[in-house]
Amino acid sequence: MSTVPATERPEGSVDPKLLEILVCPLTKTTLEYDAARQELISRKAKLAYPIRDGIPIMLPEEARRLD
Repeated sequence: MSTVPATERPEGSVDPKLLEILVCPLTKTTLEYDAARQELISRKAKLAYPIRDGIPIMLPEEARRLD
């Protein structure tokens, strides 16, 4: 499986290889990618980390709480 160069990925998308290695900074569990909302979801922490300009913001204080 090869990655698509950043210049060929749709704007705002995240490198799939990066998504494979990222974990929640609080729980160290895997994350779910929500392409529609541009967020990474941590079900265990009940947080949604934003993705801005293709860059995941993995700071708990920047995350949205899930209900």
